[in-house]
Amino acid sequence: MDTLEPLVQLSAITKSYYEGGQERIVLHDLELTIKRGEFLVLLGRSGSGKSTLLNIISGIDLPSSGEVHIDGASLSSLSETARTVFRREHIGFVFQFFNLIPTLTVEENLLLPLELNGRLDAAARIFAQELLEEVGLADRVASFPDRLSGGEQQRIAIARALVHKPLLVLADEPTGNLDADTGQQVLELLARMHRATGTTLIMATHSREAVNLADRVLRFDSGRLCSSSKPDMNPR
Repeated sequence: MDTLEPLVQLSAITKSYYEGGQERIVLHDLELTIKRGEFLVLLGRSGSGKSTLLNIISGIDLPSSGEVHIDGASLSSLSETARTVFRREHIGFVFQFFNLIPTLTVEENLLLPLELNGRLDAAARIFAQELLEEVGLADRVASFPDRLSGGEQQRIAIARALVHKPLLVLADEPTGNLDADTGQQVLELLARMHRATGTTLIMATHSREAVNLADRVLRFDSGRLCSSSKPDMNPR
């Protein structure tokens, strides 16, 4: 992993909000480089800054100060519209609550990112079918989300995050709404799909089970990066 080039570069990132006239600093002067193809796990309690960091990396939110570069592009130099296009084309998302559109079938949910990007051609459809087979749901293309279990919905969400071959996938508590066994299966699927596609994966989680699947683990506390380590350096 050390030979891979940087994909995400965060320089002096601080994020603060004002609540009741008081400033609340959510991220403190963060410096971070994430390499192309890396699987990075963000650990920390609720409110430690993990989700805020994912929002800043994605360009959904901007830092109060500092710079974010993804694949050489400075997000702060882009207009809001340009950031939206960049995010839609280059970033995939996996959320805690799946975020599948209930009125669309599995296939329609999966193909939506391709339609939005104007890339729904024959080759893209073949890749989408391969993803469905990889996540074990090729026989559910005509099903609606409410006919799927939570684990099945999350597997479709993972396939959807990868279908447009993004540079980067951001997963925010992807097992938080699942039971322990299903959550472990989803973690293993994410890790396997990461290895298969080579896409950079950044996961914010409370799950200790995710640690041994990652290339690197960052621990956050009160908006500060406390430690960065390899899985084999973490207690089992």
